[in-house]
Amino acid sequence: MLRSINELKGYIISASDGEIGPCMDFLFDDRTWVVRYMVARVSKWLPGRKVIISPVFLDEPDWTGKRMPVYLTRKQIKESPPLDEHAPVSRQYEMSYHQTYALPLYWVGNQLWGAYPDPSGVVHPMSDTPVVMTADEPEVKEVHIRSSSEMVGYHISATDGDLGHVDDFLVDDVTWALRYLVVDTRNWLPGRKVLLPPQWLKSVQWVDRKVQVDLDATSIKNCPEYDATQPFKRSHEINLYEHYARDRDWKGH
Repeated sequence: MLRSINELKGYIISASDGEIGPCMDFLFDDRTWVVRYMVARVSKWLPGRKVIISPVFLDEPDWTGKRMPVYLTRKQIKESPPLDEHAPVSRQYEMSYHQTYALPLYWVGNQLWGAYPDPSGVVHPMSDTPVVMTADEPEVKEVHIRSSSEMVGYHISATDGDLGHVDDFLVDDVTWALRYLVVDTRNWLPGRKVLLPPQWLKSVQWVDRKVQVDLDATSIKNCPEYDATQPFKRSHEINLYEHYARDRDWKGH
């Protein structure tokens, strides 16, 4: 099922032995557009620390009660590699994080989660089978972990003019892939929101907070409108792709 990132913020993340804190952000990989970490607000518990938690630790979420339980204990979370509250998540930090929790590397393999299509298939955290980091694993020096909260407000430009801004994301609650950007076009089409798959983006200028999409304004103007008050079904996706005459390829989602 697809869920609004904005609506998931504020869900309480709870360890196996007590609450951790509310979820305040989701961090995604800008190459695959998959959420890799949840950010918990722990200012009263671990002041000055940014605590990130991978979706591989998630138990069955309580969507009605707005809670996301995880398999970790508060002690395990407290002993995770320290990260300053405002520091970015570097590849070096991710390596340390994966070693600490004995997690396989999500960037090694040909599926969304390395050797797995979704987080549920990943080796259980803190298992008896430790992860061995080898020297021949690809080194990535650039920062590719982005904040979904920070991307809200990015300006969207079509091939022939400005379109609107990023307002939200729709995430697949099984794979944790960001399936759509929710674009608010109220500066151009009052009160109207549309969806754009990340795969249709031509470029993202992270410093300038701008997104270029490979579509013209007229086709977007006439596309199916997104109504956040209604469940978003596969039939809506089919209509969207048919409108743009795009191939429907949801493999791995």
